[in-house]
Amino acid sequence: MNDFRTHDDETTDEIREPVIDYNKVYTYGDYLKLEIEEMVEIIRGKIFRMSPAPKVNHQAISRNIVSNLYLALKGKACQVYHAPIDIVLPIENKKRNKSTTVVQPDICVICNPKIIEEKAVFGTPDFVIEIIAGKNVKKDTQIKFSVYEEAGVGEYWIVFADMRFVEVFLLENGKFQRLNTFSEDDMVPVKTIPGLEISIDDIFDGL
Repeated sequence: MNDFRTHDDETTDEIREPVIDYNKVYTYGDYLKLEIEEMVEIIRGKIFRMSPAPKVNHQAISRNIVSNLYLALKGKACQVYHAPIDIVLPIENKKRNKSTTVVQPDICVICNPKIIEEKAVFGTPDFVIEIIAGKNVKKDTQIKFSVYEEAGVGEYWIVFADMRFVEVFLLENGKFQRLNTFSEDDMVPVKTIPGLEISIDDIFDGL
């Protein structure tokens, strides 16, 4: 394994930019050895640098949704988690260290406690929410969309912070089907938690 930092002199205190080979196919095993301080995701073996610290609006939306999910799930088997948390998506017949996708969804709900370990979640969440409050539109609507679909995530929400609407996708026969686009005054049903609906007003409360 190559060192991901460059060292002209092991005794120097100079901080150098980490060296990342964008032509290399990275795995979870490589991810664990990365000597970089910034947060990254690995999607199909390619490294994606995370954006700078999320905007205040992003964090407010995350707080609002997580609060609703936490109350609905209290005392139940399913659990809600929010970033940063490593989700290592499995590859059939390969060991976990060979997985080429490690993502950090903004919010996820996991109903199988067996896939939750101290360092990471090794398996597919039941429900994933990504919040777009910046420039990562393609990443969440195309790249991660296809990864979550392929992994078998049952429910996927994309929250568009600036435009104040939510797109909901449900997995049917291995493909995401758009349930609807929810906006002002709508109630958004949560398929993963039967009977729960979250209002658009609650999601964007305080914004």
